[in-house]
Amino acid sequence: MAASELPQFIAGKDSVQVKVSGVVQQVCQVKGCWMDVKLTDNTRMKVRFRNYGFFVPKNLNGKKVVLEGTAHQEVISVADQQHYLKDAGKSAAEIQAIGQPKKEITFVADGVQLL
Repeated sequence: MAASELPQFIAGKDSVQVKVSGVVQQVCQVKGCWMDVKLTDNTRMKVRFRNYGFFVPKNLNGKKVVLEGTAHQEVISVADQQHYLKDAGKSAAEIQAIGQPKKEITFVADGVQLL
């Protein structure tokens, strides 16, 4: 399914096993251990890799990918949000501006295909 369809598909569920195609918006610049994939114009989902079993190249911004794994609805803590911003190379001001947890869709990928 297209990543844009995932929010409606997972609504009312804690998690779903799916295969999703989407566009990479950002990749961890430390070692490629996570990436953000666009869901809608204003939302992204954080993609991590099962048991840190693999990483992705750090230069995937704008590239299309197909992910297979489990999508979850979860609350992301302030500390985790700040950690992700640090990994992405954001400024100290952006990192310190995070003040509350947020609920979002996350994805644990068993596999990633680069298109």
